[in-house]
Amino acid sequence: MTYLEKPRLHHPTLTRNKVGYTRRDYEGKISTLCAGCGHDSISAAIVQACWELDIEPHRVAKLSGIGCSSKTPDYFLGNSHGFNSVHGRMPSVLTGANLANRDLLYLGVSGDGDSASIGLGQFAHCMRRGVNMVYIVENNGVYGLTKGQFSATADKGSKSKRGVANTDEPLDMIGMALLLGATFIARSFSGDKKQLVPLIKAAIEHKGAAFIDVISPCVAFNNHPGSTKSYEYVRQHNEAVNRLDFIEGREEITADYAPGELIDVAQHDGSVLRLRKLAADYDPTDRVKATHYLAKHAAAGEVVTGLLYVNPRARDLHEYLDTVETPLNKLDVRELCPGSVALERINASLR
Repeated sequence: MTYLEKPRLHHPTLTRNKVGYTRRDYEGKISTLCAGCGHDSISAAIVQACWELDIEPHRVAKLSGIGCSSKTPDYFLGNSHGFNSVHGRMPSVLTGANLANRDLLYLGVSGDGDSASIGLGQFAHCMRRGVNMVYIVENNGVYGLTKGQFSATADKGSKSKRGVANTDEPLDMIGMALLLGATFIARSFSGDKKQLVPLIKAAIEHKGAAFIDVISPCVAFNNHPGSTKSYEYVRQHNEAVNRLDFIEGREEITADYAPGELIDVAQHDGSVLRLRKLAADYDPTDRVKATHYLAKHAAAGEVVTGLLYVNPRARDLHEYLDTVETPLNKLDVRELCPGSVALERINASLR
């Protein structure tokens, strides 16, 4: 199957940023995700943030794992460096790349299945080590590529497309990031670009492990039991000569609300997502208070969004390891391998 490519020629009057690029220069290929998918809105927010920050695309290294979310790096910053790793292993690959070349801006894109299940250990160590990166989780609570099973972030009591209720407690990626030592922690909603773009810009400017959990509803697997228009109902009552699926295009869900305000956002399946934006007087520099604040509003069924915690004096992995200023990939053999005498001296110091 082939897909149409975006036009390579841009209108000469398009606005350019300080480094001479138009917003179109930060785009990637045409998305193959479902129409109305929140992940595409996140990609658009990344494009907007990088354009506004005057970042040269070739200075960015984008890495991902496996899943719908991990496909998205193909849809933004087409002229940047990119690597699609195996399931759940993006953090370790990014850490190695960061240690080898500290001059690049590292952007890791993952999903709730990729980071909260098979990649949970990798996520934990990446956060506690303070790797200088922007870690974005596009969180929809399901495994979209494998027909919408519950992910580890699915709320207890929520129902799958087959009507089965989730009996497991959810993993709170924000709470884990707080406990693990991430120095920039935020949550947003894919339909709230006004909030998401500034958060991404702030995360890019932050030195250390910056984590953003973005609630991004899946439009393909929200059909509920009891509906006569659901996939399962039709299959059970249809005498068909073959088995076909048709995913109806949905309108993107958006939200626009003020700081401190609580809003109910209706989802495609009729459920309601309750979002509370942080108040203007919220102090994001107190890790303990941030933890209590999140727990308090989670108990009320609210999803708090905004900049939840930041350490303005954060350090990154290179400072902890006291690495040289010159990127390791630019050192020659003599500097990387100082010889047997130096090795013997190191071994002797460990005896």
